[in-house]
Amino acid sequence: MAAVVGMESVMGGRFGGPELLVILLIVLLLFGASRLPSLARSMGRSARIFKDEVTGTSDAESDDDNDGDKPST
Repeated sequence: MAAVVGMESVMGGRFGGPELLVILLIVLLLFGASRLPSLARSMGRSARIFKDEVTGTSDAESDDDNDGDKPST
C-alpha cells in the first residue's frame, strides 16, 4: 500500500481548462460582473505586497534611495 503524501496525490494536482472555467463561473456568480474588476485589482495588490514582503523589498526602501533628489521640509 502506498501512503498518501499530500493533496496532489489525492486530487491529481493539476487544473486544466474545464476546471478553471468552472471556478471562474462560480466566482462570477458569487461576486457579480460589476465587482470582478475591483476584486481582481485588490487581489493583485495583495499579491504584490506579499511578494515584496517575501523578497524583503518595499516602497519605503526605494523611497530612501531617492531622498537626495527631493528637498527636505
